[in-house]
Amino acid sequence: MRSNHIRTTTLAATALLAALSLTACGGNDNGNDGKAGAVAPAASTTATTPDTGKDAQETDSGTADAPAENVSDASKGSTGGQKSNAVATGGQKSNAGTTGGQKSNAGTTGSGSKSPVTCTGANTKVTVSKVSRPINHLLLTATNTGSSPCYAYHAPKLRFDDAQAVFPILRDSIPQAVVTLAPGQSAYASIGLSGEPDGQELYKGTHLTVYFSGKSDQGSTGAPAELTLPAGTSWGSNGFVTYWQSDMADALTY
Repeated sequence: MRSNHIRTTTLAATALLAALSLTACGGNDNGNDGKAGAVAPAASTTATTPDTGKDAQETDSGTADAPAENVSDASKGSTGGQKSNAVATGGQKSNAGTTGGQKSNAGTTGSGSKSPVTCTGANTKVTVSKVSRPINHLLLTATNTGSSPCYAYHAPKLRFDDAQAVFPILRDSIPQAVVTLAPGQSAYASIGLSGEPDGQELYKGTHLTVYFSGKSDQGSTGAPAELTLPAGTSWGSNGFVTYWQSDMADALTY
């Protein structure tokens, strides 16, 4: 019995050792599997690292090597920045608005200067002279001697010596705009001493009175100019005087 008990104990011990041996072998296999599992992620990490490095390089060089779309987007971004600068430029436009304010000041200066008045014998120097062409013509010149611009409205109204009627006015000579004379500038009107038909009676003239018209052309305005006619002047009732012109040549075309 004791011998059987010892054998049983020995067998049990042997079985236990075998079990432990098997357990150890299983642990080693699992350990190998664990090592393989650890190596695989390491390999994956190694594979990822070059990819990551490549991505990083592409990112660093992306500004130069970016696809056209990205470049376009970047350009748009830059354009957007420029638009922002344009907004700043808008601020400069606002400064230009300030310059506009200076224009307004210039306007104030303009309005502060003397306003135009009507030309009369008081603020002009009027002369009358003979001309070689056209024949039988005189040239009337009115020069602004005042400190303000003046308007030479319509036509001068002439009276020779003691004539009862105003000398005829040539309506075909109306200028496109009212003649405005700055100080020192002149207006011109030509006097045709005789006209059609020929054979009209002529009168010797020695004195000429020049009346100035107002804007309404009703009667005359201001002081007239009193002139002595050139020697040998003769005039007829069928003569004419033109409207005031800004150019001498224009006046002498009639």
